[in-house]
Amino acid sequence: MSLGGVAGPLVFVGTWALAGAAVDGSSPVIDAISDLAADGASTHAAMTAGFVVFGLGLIAFGLALRVALDRRAGIAGIATGACTLGVAATPLGGWSGDSLHATFAILGYVTIVALPLLAATPFAERGRHGWMVAARLTAAGSALLLTASAFGPAHGLWQRLGLTVADAWVVATALSLAGAVGPFSGEPRP
Repeated sequence: MSLGGVAGPLVFVGTWALAGAAVDGSSPVIDAISDLAADGASTHAAMTAGFVVFGLGLIAFGLALRVALDRRAGIAGIATGACTLGVAATPLGGWSGDSLHATFAILGYVTIVALPLLAATPFAERGRHGWMVAARLTAAGSALLLTASAFGPAHGLWQRLGLTVADAWVVATALSLAGAVGPFSGEPRP
């Protein structure tokens, strides 16, 4: 299940990169990822599938993390996945209106930032201080970038950077968990 934390982010990032490149006039600097999944967009089906794979992958990763590291961090992973499924189910310009979509997106931002932040203390308790620092820096960097996405004309760039920072942490943590290495190997250090 931990490999959901690898497959989900890789499919998600790959989908928005390829779908964005396939649309004439789409700008990863200006346009939000959700524009690629908007109702009626030529990339709607592909980007919606990318959201679904990411959501299911984060739920699986969260379930594994909940057992192997910390209940709260695992719940943040599960919540991130659930919010992403909510984003997929409520496309921009779709049946639900854009407000519900925005609510799921904002909640997803909060939970993906909370995920490494909540893992930091359990890493420290295991004597994995480098992992703790990386988790805290990931949370801070992702939070700053995602907050910046709410302002100015480079919305798409800040959103993609903020999510990619968090996704990279998820992938690294999921690979460590799957291989029982790093903070998931052996006995905790004193």
